[in-house]
Amino acid sequence: MRSSESYLGEPGAVAAARHLAARFLSRVGMGGAAAAEQTVQIVQLVVSELVTNAVRHTDGPCGVDLELTGQTVAITVWDTSPQLPVVTEHDPTRVGRHGMEIITALCGGFQVARREAGKQITVRLLLADAAV
Repeated sequence: MRSSESYLGEPGAVAAARHLAARFLSRVGMGGAAAAEQTVQIVQLVVSELVTNAVRHTDGPCGVDLELTGQTVAITVWDTSPQLPVVTEHDPTRVGRHGMEIITALCGGFQVARREAGKQITVRLLLADAAV
């Protein structure tokens, strides 16, 4: 199962991407039932962080691709910036710039691939882990 959307790269893209994730998980279901609320919230958080970075660090469009394979959801966000993401060292006194740190903690890491115009970042999240 797969779902994708593109955005103009405006702040409203973050909320739209969160809604996309919630709709996707409501269709996916877990053993015939909708995904647990905690699972939805974690996937939405990951999508929010990735799309926020795309909106904040580029002037062009961005997009989200969600794909379910077994019990794993792959979340891919693309944008038009060639600048690669940076994970900074943990610093609880720092205000902001915790997005990739959060994503790494929840998903165990991320993959970056260059595109013709920009890059894409892909993370994978085992839905059973998100429901814990």
